[in-house]
Amino acid sequence: MCGQFVQHLPPARYGEIFDVDPALAALPNAPPRYNAAPTQDLMVVRRHPQTGARHLSLLRWGLVPSFAKDASGGARLINARSETAPDKPSFRSAWRARRRCIVLADGFYEWAGAGPRRQPFFIRRADERPMALAGLWDGWKDPATGQWLRTFAILTIAADPKLRPLHERMPVILPDGDIAAFLEREDPRDLMRSFPGEGLDLWPVSARVNAVRNDDPDLPAPVPAEEAAAAMALLATAPEPA
Repeated sequence: MCGQFVQHLPPARYGEIFDVDPALAALPNAPPRYNAAPTQDLMVVRRHPQTGARHLSLLRWGLVPSFAKDASGGARLINARSETAPDKPSFRSAWRARRRCIVLADGFYEWAGAGPRRQPFFIRRADERPMALAGLWDGWKDPATGQWLRTFAILTIAADPKLRPLHERMPVILPDGDIAAFLEREDPRDLMRSFPGEGLDLWPVSARVNAVRNDDPDLPAPVPAEEAAAAMALLATAPEPA
């Protein structure tokens, strides 16, 4: 699963890393996010259907299907199971129309334990490269105003064993070589795989991340060594999700 993540690099830097064509459209004005959460406008990379060029857009997190009567359900559709998204009504048209996107993340948060001992962890690529999370986007037209709202959801897959003590699901993190195929292919289901655990780092972070109103550079930082040892022990003894 993915419910909060980090997206803190400047738009121009993401554009360089993910081969965005700056001539296609102006880069969005996006603030750094250290605790990105559903219903916020966040950066994604999309492919122009005619030219094939990539561009960077701000879309709202929480997919609103084009057939929805209103936008209120978007907050619930932040993730889509990659195994069922091609056929599930909420995501089917976006999948088949190749309305796919790359959600840019410098890492994401997940939790171990339960109740007062619920411990947040930060997960990032071991090489520190931004993650390319597989996503779907859709457009919804407000019947009252005629305004278009463009939204997205993150595709998920069964978690790698390294992350299973945290959650049974994880976002689909695309290797660099799979990004173009995911955006361009008619059916990229074979690309929906768990990112290998040896390519990921994780560490415990402050419980301040639990409140989405907190959004500062210290959130992904490791907790002090003594707290970290206790948190890692909790992770090591946590039962895997059923």
